[in-house]
Amino acid sequence: MPSPTAPLFRFGVVADPQYAALEPNLALDRYPAKSLAKLKEAIAEFNRHDLAFVVTLGDIIDGRWESFDAVLPVYQTLRNARHFLLGNHDFAVAPEHLTEVAARVGMPSAYYDFAHGGYRFIVLDGNEISLFASPEGDPRRAEAKVLMKALHEAGAPNSQRWNAAISDTQHAWLAAKLLKAKAAGEKVVIMNHYPIFPENSHNALDSDRMLALLAEHDHVVAYLSGHNHEGNFGFVDGTYFINFKGMVDTEDSNAYAIVSVYEDRLEIEGFGREENRVLALQGA
Repeated sequence: MPSPTAPLFRFGVVADPQYAALEPNLALDRYPAKSLAKLKEAIAEFNRHDLAFVVTLGDIIDGRWESFDAVLPVYQTLRNARHFLLGNHDFAVAPEHLTEVAARVGMPSAYYDFAHGGYRFIVLDGNEISLFASPEGDPRRAEAKVLMKALHEAGAPNSQRWNAAISDTQHAWLAAKLLKAKAAGEKVVIMNHYPIFPENSHNALDSDRMLALLAEHDHVVAYLSGHNHEGNFGFVDGTYFINFKGMVDTEDSNAYAIVSVYEDRLEIEGFGREENRVLALQGA
């Protein structure tokens, strides 16, 4: 049984609200216009707790630049610090806005890190190498096509145009951050819109490369993602891979979570369709 001691800290998680003033996508059971009400409900719950921060794991909007004008004021009602990362739908905007998305949501940069309670949180920009996040003619689009072709020829299920990868530069930055956290005695939680494990058609284009890097570091306790709205879960090489369910899905059920961080475990309290989990930390 979990011990009754107080957590070191707690934080809230939202995945894929995908707000836009659009008609429902009945084939996918997605209701983007209803996400404002769902987000307000989640924030009302978050505001009842002493949380270190709330993170949204990408796909804040479902396209249309003006969608940010409606959804960001809802986030302003949070009493807790908030952290964003971006997903593929956040770039479904006019080409002239592609380079402005991170600034529009107030991110310090497209990828960044922060520390809290003996943990290093590393926030990735999983969209760098993609067919959607860069302007036409950008070499990163060509790089994404090469990656997708290789995956397709290998029979990989994630060779999909809605997936993406991080650049060599960001990969090197991540590797350096992991080493620095290790030297500082910090545990690490990585956040990326795109899952990398278990194998799935929604996984990042560079999931194998990312998994190989994380396998070298026993202080990476969790990798949090969205993108696959059905959710997913896995554990390999000492790291938990938690894919949170999409808020935008279903007409009236919500999905969000509060994570409590203890010395020896993570406890995830799921709301709506999100699941409860108790995850023992290796070596604790």
